[in-house]
Amino acid sequence: MKYVFIFLSLICLQTYAQVSPRQIESFNKDWTFVLADVPEAREVRFQHPQSQSVTLPHDWSIGGQFSKDHLTTTQGGALPTGIGWYRKTFTVPVTAQGKRVSIEFDGVHRNSEVWINGHSLGVRPSGYSSFQYDLTPHLKFGTEPNVIAVRVDNSVQPNSRWYTGSGIYRNVRLVTTSSTHIRPWAVFVTTPNVTAQQTQVQVQTQVSGGDRLVQTILDATGQVIATQQAKNVQKPIQLTLSKPTRWSIENPYLYTLRTQLYQNNQLVDQVETLFGVRSFRFDASKGFYLNDQPTKILGVCLHHDLGALGAAVHVRAMERQLELLKAMGCNAIRTSHNPPAPEFLDLCDRMGFLVMDEAFDMWKKKKSAKDYSMFWDQEHRRDLEDLVKRDRNHPSIILWSIGNEIREQFDSTGTTIAKELVQIVKNLDTSRPVTSALTENIPEKNFIYQSKALDILGFNYKHEAYADLPKTFPHQLFLPSETVSGLQTRGDYIMPSDSLQLWPRSGRSKLVEGNIDFTASAYDNVFAYWGSTHEDVWKVIKKYPHLAGCFVWSGFDFLGEPHPYPWPARSSYYGIIDLAGFPKDVYYMYQSEWTNTPMLHLFPHWNWEKTQTVDVWAYYNQADEVELFLNGKSLGTQKKTDERLHVQWRVKYEPGTLKAISRKNGKTVLTKEIHTAGKAARIELVADRKELNANGKDLSFVTVRILDEQGNLVPNAGHLVHFDVEGEGTLAGVDNGFPASTEPFQASYHRAYNGLCLAIIRTREKAGIIRLKASAEGLKGAEVVLQVKE
Repeated sequence: MKYVFIFLSLICLQTYAQVSPRQIESFNKDWTFVLADVPEAREVRFQHPQSQSVTLPHDWSIGGQFSKDHLTTTQGGALPTGIGWYRKTFTVPVTAQGKRVSIEFDGVHRNSEVWINGHSLGVRPSGYSSFQYDLTPHLKFGTEPNVIAVRVDNSVQPNSRWYTGSGIYRNVRLVTTSSTHIRPWAVFVTTPNVTAQQTQVQVQTQVSGGDRLVQTILDATGQVIATQQAKNVQKPIQLTLSKPTRWSIENPYLYTLRTQLYQNNQLVDQVETLFGVRSFRFDASKGFYLNDQPTKILGVCLHHDLGALGAAVHVRAMERQLELLKAMGCNAIRTSHNPPAPEFLDLCDRMGFLVMDEAFDMWKKKKSAKDYSMFWDQEHRRDLEDLVKRDRNHPSIILWSIGNEIREQFDSTGTTIAKELVQIVKNLDTSRPVTSALTENIPEKNFIYQSKALDILGFNYKHEAYADLPKTFPHQLFLPSETVSGLQTRGDYIMPSDSLQLWPRSGRSKLVEGNIDFTASAYDNVFAYWGSTHEDVWKVIKKYPHLAGCFVWSGFDFLGEPHPYPWPARSSYYGIIDLAGFPKDVYYMYQSEWTNTPMLHLFPHWNWEKTQTVDVWAYYNQADEVELFLNGKSLGTQKKTDERLHVQWRVKYEPGTLKAISRKNGKTVLTKEIHTAGKAARIELVADRKELNANGKDLSFVTVRILDEQGNLVPNAGHLVHFDVEGEGTLAGVDNGFPASTEPFQASYHRAYNGLCLAIIRTREKAGIIRLKASAEGLKGAEVVLQVKE
């Protein structure tokens, strides 16, 4: 059985021509904030002695101190929450009289209420939904000031199974349009057929008034290639594209759609939007096809926090995450378990990632004491509709997910609610399939499956059952929506490496299992009891064509859920990449399997006790075999097999040089060496970008490496590193990737972990240079100079 889903799509973040009557103003600057519940803050005339100036996006929790006593618990990141008030004073020009002025929030966590000049505009309990309010009836024009106030209540805890952040943590805009205008999220584009020769482009637009619509398509060079108009503004407009360049993972080509609304031959509103053309389909026996090409979905799950930067949206930080994943071979993201920031989807559109856009982590049945289930009855329809309307035109999105491991799977309410949610989605978008991340693979025990409402069955874990899914669920489509749950800390190695460890052994275990230093071995041999090793799961996914792909839990470590450890652990161990953005060794297993670029990764480090036996592993591709040498002596050649995706030697340690050579047809492909490191002697600073933009929000991620005199990384170095920043930048955050570190993220110091730590530099709004200096007791310091340009 086949389902075919084909459409052409828009990026939700819209850009506007200079001639457009519509005015978009970033509303992020010049806010004041107070972390206290002061109801009088809603009034126009109000001042608080503890108010501080802030620029949005803003997450107040990330600047706090870690503590086991915070109500969030370690599951929520062990950081403070509370109630905060934001205020902004602004003026609206007289020229805006008679127009519509609205404010758009991309996300406020959580339970926000907004006032304008003392008038309440509404409440949004969800911390992940985007929303707008019309300010027009309550505005003052000219030089008279207006005051907008936002109360954010994240005090009711625990309300999440992971770190959420607190505050207006996504972008805010002020939008001025004619009273006759294109409504928010109102342009929806589909294509009935996409071929190499042509595609029919159908555009639906919802407007408030107007007597004529004009739709124009421009290619990537800005050339007009199609235009059409309609006097019936409620009627869809159809255009034809000849020989379209199709959006793909390798070539994420984007067109521009210009939507113009006229009244009495006068242009009253205009929106310009990027979009992409592509087709896709799922096949019950052959998996997934993109533009008629068989494509395995090589995905990871991602939470929304950005490590030391917290939940506050930073486009460069999200881009860095995606760059690291792209280099690993990843081509898909599951937004776990909530709507992402719009900018994240824009990046996926631009960079060529497929996306599963997920709406909910729970329905009416709670997972945390004070979670979204409290608001389900009154909010779920509005939140789901807003998600679909906001995101439905992104070419990257191929799936809607209505839930993750929903507890209603176990009773008949799951059937009723699943039908309702799928219908809400289908009322707004029939161009994509709907799935849900299920845990139960026994049909009679899964009431969400029994609804027959899902287009695709997503299953979490239990990979042993994947081979028989077509027999268990005949004529269905399958996509493992969450896999592995492996546990590692970067740079920690415990032997023997082939001894599997389940932490804890089962859900009934009362023991806290693990290591006394809150680490987990970086060999792929430790996992949660519900999961498995990375290798074992991937071998199954790649073997069976009926599996469209997978989403590994998880791409990056994230704040909260520090399974299996209690305090002081405060962030997860699941990531392929640690919280600071440093890849763990298993990153290279995926790179060896998911890319065709020759690679060879040899580990562990080579600093051990004399006479100790060390397990040496290597991941490689584009080669037949790997030979290992210790101080020039061959230790033999190894080859990967269908049962093992790495090669391994057991080596009696002696100081010196460990060298691996990969070969194909007898010829050397790559060579890698690891040297025994001496005493730590100096610091090295490596910036991921040395040229930055003077926009007040660009970032450089600077890796701090502790080296010996010969330039070798010292694998056990844990020096306390102090930072000093001069010039046109600030220190935005520090980290070392260790999940049990209780050092603050916003400080001028941080301890290295296994030889590494991170400093994040943010630009100001003036061109010049930034000079970052790093020092530590007993080490030669270092500095790096960054250029900031207009």
